[in-house]
Formats: sequence, structure tokens, C-alpha cells
Amino acid sequence: MVSTNQNPLKLSPSDFAYLYEECKHCYYLKIKEGIYQPSMPMPGVFSAINSRIQGTLIDKNLQDLSPDIPQGIVETQEGWVESVVIPGTNVFIKGKYDLLVYQPDNTYMLVDLKISQPSEDKAEKYKTQLAAYHYALSHPAKGSALNVTKIGLLIFYPEGVTFRDGKASLEFPPKWLEVPIDEEGFLSFIAGVDRLLASPIPKESDSCKWCEYRHLKNEPTQAELQIEEELPF
Repeated sequence: MVSTNQNPLKLSPSDFAYLYEECKHCYYLKIKEGIYQPSMPMPGVFSAINSRIQGTLIDKNLQDLSPDIPQGIVETQEGWVESVVIPGTNVFIKGKYDLLVYQPDNTYMLVDLKISQPSEDKAEKYKTQLAAYHYALSHPAKGSALNVTKIGLLIFYPEGVTFRDGKASLEFPPKWLEVPIDEEGFLSFIAGVDRLLASPIPKESDSCKWCEYRHLKNEPTQAELQIEEELPF
């Protein structure tokens, strides 16, 4: 089913791992109505760690970090991508990836960097987000398509600390989690997203705190009810 909207709808890859899975109602409101959940800002220290790690990797071979990471020179950091309208739908992808890596075989590797506890389920959680960036790079709205043959997560998590010369140094051993490229599976997922957005707004989620909050803020408080009872008219 193709959405009935006149203008194509922009989908952000970063929404797929959390908002889309957590509450279809809130996701629909964001995409169709522009109603966003209040965002929780990332603590400044995590943003600083993330940006410093990414910045120091430019022009470096990822395998120099660890022999367990595929070879490739980091070419681009935090690049914006936008896809064509995905065939059979009324949606397109637009977002900002973390790292684009040029491999020895003249193809590219797409890397998403995480400051997080490494675990195998991370690959499953973020596979659609990575697939969306992959699709946008392979089917760009403008410019030439890139041959991206590998995608994955580069995860850093502190495991130790050393003190020397008045400085504390955290140890962040990198862990690589490769994610299989499955464009057919991604297109099937996007078709489901498109059907959702072309349908009436879905029911609120019983487990969504923001859905619950929307009702609470519209209900009168006990103080307001007391005032209403005391009014002479």
C-alpha cells in the first residue's frame, strides 16, 4: 500500500531502534503530525567521548585499533545522507551516519559508533538503522551511489582506569559487531512502516510513558477540582 500523502514522508534511521519499536502511536504523531516526544539530552561527557573518538579516527586504519576489526581507512565522519523515495512507498530516508570507511577492495564500510556495554543483541537492535543508512548511500537522492559492502557497530565501553602525570586515562577496548546486509528484509520493513503511516493513527501503547503523560496533563489536578466545586456558578 502506498501512503496517500501528497508529499513524501521523511524517515530518520535513528527512530527505528527505539521510537518505532516502543510506541507506534508516538511514531505516527512524529512523522505525520510533527509532534515530537521531549528528548532526553545525552550527558555531556558521553557526547564529548563520542566526538573525540570519532574525530581521532579520521584517516586512520580501523584495524590499527584491534586485529578483530576489518581493515579500512576512515574517510568521513558524521555525514548526512538522503535516499530517493523508496519504490512502492511514500517515504524516504534522511539522517546522519557516524563513520564511512574506504576498504582495500575499493568498496565502503558503514560504521555506527556506540558508547555502550557490548552485547550480541546490539546487532539485532540496530540492524534496521544501519540498513537505512546503507540504503540511502546505495540509492541517494543526489550524487553517485556508493558500493557499501559491509556494515556494523564499533562499540566502546570503559573497562579500566590508570593514573599518570596528574591525568586519569580510561581504557576503552573496541569491539566490532558486523551486521549482515539484507536489503530485501529492509524493504519489507519499510513497506510495513509505509502501511502504518497510510492507515488511521494506531492505538496508544499501554507501556508508553509519553502516552500516559498526555492524558495526565489534560486531567485537572485535585486543587483545580476543589476550586471548581467551590465556585458559586
